[in-house]
Amino acid sequence: MTTKTATNGKSGSATNGNTMKEPASKKTASAQHHVDVENDSRLQEFFHDEVKDIYWAEKHLVKTLPKMHKAASSTELKEAFAAHLDVTRKHVERLEEVFSLLEKRPNAKKCEAMEGITKEGESIIEETEAGTATRDVGLIMAAQKVEHYEIATYGGLTQLAKTLGYGEIANLLQTTLDEEKEADEGLTKLAEGKVNKFAASEG
Repeated sequence: MTTKTATNGKSGSATNGNTMKEPASKKTASAQHHVDVENDSRLQEFFHDEVKDIYWAEKHLVKTLPKMHKAASSTELKEAFAAHLDVTRKHVERLEEVFSLLEKRPNAKKCEAMEGITKEGESIIEETEAGTATRDVGLIMAAQKVEHYEIATYGGLTQLAKTLGYGEIANLLQTTLDEEKEADEGLTKLAEGKVNKFAASEG
């Protein structure tokens, strides 16, 4: 009786010990889930930060485009700047919608890149003669640098939004990206059509 009881006790103890151990695969899956959540959180934070950056850039452009419009001499270029000012205001509103979908308050973070590009545009105005096609050439180049920066930014943000599962946000950003590409193409046509040729003929 004593031996039988001891055997049963050992058997019960061994069974309990095995029950308490967590399978290695389960631990690995749990750890991986924690890493994935942490990585998502970091990516979401980065995405939000970049949205704040381009929000500042678009609001800054709303102030800058009227100066470029005033400095331009070509009627077509003036019209292009005026039209893009209206589009840029829509971009600001669209980004505010993105903030709303993220359940965040619209908040701008200074965009050093855009500030540098627009300062270069101001330098072109200062260093060229008013009423010349040469100034218009410089303004088009400055504007296209802005467009190329925005195309790169919106392109990257659109892909990140898709990665994070932000379908509605991705659609909003894609719309803005398409408009930036259209603006860039319009500036290229202006330069190639008349402005560059007029500038080449100036003394």
